[in-house]
Amino acid sequence: MAASLSNSDVPVSEIHHLYPAFTLPSHKKFTASLSLSTQNQNCSSLSISSDARKPIICKVLSETNSSLSSAFTELGRERIPIDDDGEDEEMETRQPKEPEGEIAGVWREIHGENDWVGLFDPMDPLLRSELIRYGEMAQACYDAFDFDPFSKYCGSCRYPRSKFFESLEMAHLGYNVSRYLFATANINLPNFFKKSRWPKMWSKNANWAGYVAVSDDETSRKLGRRDITIAWRGTVTRLEWIADLKDFLTPISSHRIPCPDPTVKAEAGFLDLYTEKDVDCRYCMYSAREQILSETKRLLEIYSGEEVSITITGHSLGSALAILSAYDIVETGLNSQNDNRPVPVSVFSFSGPRVGNVKLKERLEWLGVKVLRVVDVHDIVPKSPGLLFNERVPPMVLKLAEGLPWCYSHVGVELELDHKNSPFLKPTADPVCAHNLEAHLHLLDGYHGKGRRFVLASGRDPALVNKGCDFLKDHYMVPPNWRQDANKGMIRSKDGRWMQPDRSRLDDHPQDMHRHLTQLGLP
Repeated sequence: MAASLSNSDVPVSEIHHLYPAFTLPSHKKFTASLSLSTQNQNCSSLSISSDARKPIICKVLSETNSSLSSAFTELGRERIPIDDDGEDEEMETRQPKEPEGEIAGVWREIHGENDWVGLFDPMDPLLRSELIRYGEMAQACYDAFDFDPFSKYCGSCRYPRSKFFESLEMAHLGYNVSRYLFATANINLPNFFKKSRWPKMWSKNANWAGYVAVSDDETSRKLGRRDITIAWRGTVTRLEWIADLKDFLTPISSHRIPCPDPTVKAEAGFLDLYTEKDVDCRYCMYSAREQILSETKRLLEIYSGEEVSITITGHSLGSALAILSAYDIVETGLNSQNDNRPVPVSVFSFSGPRVGNVKLKERLEWLGVKVLRVVDVHDIVPKSPGLLFNERVPPMVLKLAEGLPWCYSHVGVELELDHKNSPFLKPTADPVCAHNLEAHLHLLDGYHGKGRRFVLASGRDPALVNKGCDFLKDHYMVPPNWRQDANKGMIRSKDGRWMQPDRSRLDDHPQDMHRHLTQLGLP
């Protein structure tokens, strides 16, 4: 089976635009034809001709099913001999590099100590790298979630805690999952939850909602601190969950979250998801809030003698939970160390909705919670709720309307991206594509500042964009929605019959959880 682009010439100016690793002398006009063969791991050929019609053939080793992007990535690792006007000269292409410098010395600034002033334009390479890393940790919530209604484990995580990152080929991150998070289905956000069609299920009232992970010793040395990361899952349906929002602000204190100001409010559905529990369910006998607070307290006790950070990430509805949990951790004083130095708490939010009113925004700022929101200007989710009254209306209008139950305000600092700037992505009006997390990470990789050329900085594979949508231009030959489970998860038993394999039992709650909750004054 062979895939080819042999009939379409691609201007090398466009190739360089997409891949800075590929460079050619500027005084010639070149076109390139790429032919990819995926049979027997043959070499792919990149044929380049100048206006003098002197061909230059570069052999690039390609693996089976290699894509256009991987071919160019391999090309970036070669030195290409060039015969120009009878003289041989050698041109070295540039391989994408890791960001220069080390995060250990500047991590506080990268995590918002100065509200990211001066880090967006031009885009700071360390900040870009950190955003992509935490975005991938949020994406892991989707990749690990079993949302197949024909699976008897629908609504659970596919992998055991001890093999979570390894199973997702993310062991290089250097984090270990310390616990899973669960939420109850007995709330008014049904599209957040998935249930199996089979009567025998792992749980009737719970869904896996994310995880808490901690950097290992080696990674902590590189980061300059022990990093506790909380990653929240968003919805895996399209965008129906927006219709489920009550779009009604309610006081945070009414949900048993401590707050000295009763005018601090958040969207009612988000608060329900964060605080509700089901005492008859082994996974949801504690609310998501109680799970977060107890685990954070436990980890801070373990690493009390170290430099520690708390980083919370999430996409879509998960970013709303990230902001609520960050507020809760700081408002309860959980991030205060023995020497009275607060543990920095920051949120990296992707494509998140508005969470609460302007009082919540002001309270978060006063508490020192740092929030960086990454959005696509064409995404409808960050524009809701609060379509009429929000932070974009004149301050006087916002002041007059702030008492209304549907007057919302975004929090933190916004990094605005535009998918129309990426030459990899097709023009589409599909709102799902503009909301896709992998597309956001692709845009981050190519973003260098407002009005600057879109150039992939790390060489992150654009094919990842199409894991769960149809957003890449067709000539890259990456099929839409390509991430699938082999045989829909079915395997052959010893007697040759096809069946759903059993999974190891998911951990529910640590034995010492009640002790930590009691110390926090929670029932």
